Order: sequence, then C-alpha cells, then structure tokens
Amino acid sequence: METTLNKNYIGLGEKETKNLATELNQLLADYHVFYQNLRAAHWNIKGENFFTLHEKFEELYNNAKENVDEVAERVLTLGYVPIHKLKDILAESNIVEVDTTGNDKELVSTLLDNFKTLLTQERKVLELASGAGDEATVDLMTGYISAQEKICWMLAAFLK
Repeated sequence: METTLNKNYIGLGEKETKNLATELNQLLADYHVFYQNLRAAHWNIKGENFFTLHEKFEELYNNAKENVDEVAERVLTLGYVPIHKLKDILAESNIVEVDTTGNDKELVSTLLDNFKTLLTQERKVLELASGAGDEATVDLMTGYISAQEKICWMLAAFLK
C-alpha cells in the first residue's frame, strides 16, 4: 500500500494507521462486491415480490455506494491509497459475486450473508480504531453496524 499523506497530519500512530488502512481496504473491497451484488439483485429480481424488493435493493445499493465513498475517503485521510482496481477488489473481497438471478428468497438470503461478512469486518475495524484512538473511524463503523443490524432483522423477517 502506498502512502499519500503525512500520517502525523491527524495525529494517529504510524503502525495503528497502517493496520487500520489495511482493514478499511478489506472492507472497501467487500463493499465494492456487495454493491454490485445489490445491483444484480435489483436488476434480476422476478416474481410476486418484484416491486417491493426491486425498490428495497435500489435503496440498499444507493446506501452501499455512499459507504464505498466514505470508506475510501477514510483510507485517504489515514494517508493510504484506497483499493480501486477491479482485479484487486475481486482478489481481496470476502464477498463473492452473486450468481443467482430472479429467486427472491435466494437473493435475500445471499444478501444477508453479505451483510454478515460486512458486519464482521466492520467490527474488526471498530476494534482496531478504538484501540488506536481513531474516533472518526469508530463513529463511521458504529453507524454502519447499527443501520445494518436493523436491515438484517428486516430481511430475515422477509424470509420467515
């Protein structure tokens, strides 16, 4: 990972900042694939739940797009380059590209798995940020986790 800023600019330690940037880049790779999975779900949903899920998936991918930008900007703020090459994103992401088209329950189940992966990585970043005294990253992750847990509850209710 190449440095772009003086890490002392925001007053965090070099080792902690490097570790945070690495984990944020992991989250960024995950978010990129998650975003595309949401787009695929939005485009390919079929059946009686089309109108409800088509709209929900659009709402979710718009939110994921914002999160991609926020995470990338946080990596930059820490003094590192955000992951941006598609080959690197696909190689690094813990989320795999969705291969399912059409089936509402399969798509929702896949997206719930994607959320679980994101939440796991966000909690890892949160713990590192907390230990590093990085309140801005803590705040960012806390917001993501809170919102996503509620979405997971709603999507799981849909599957019942």
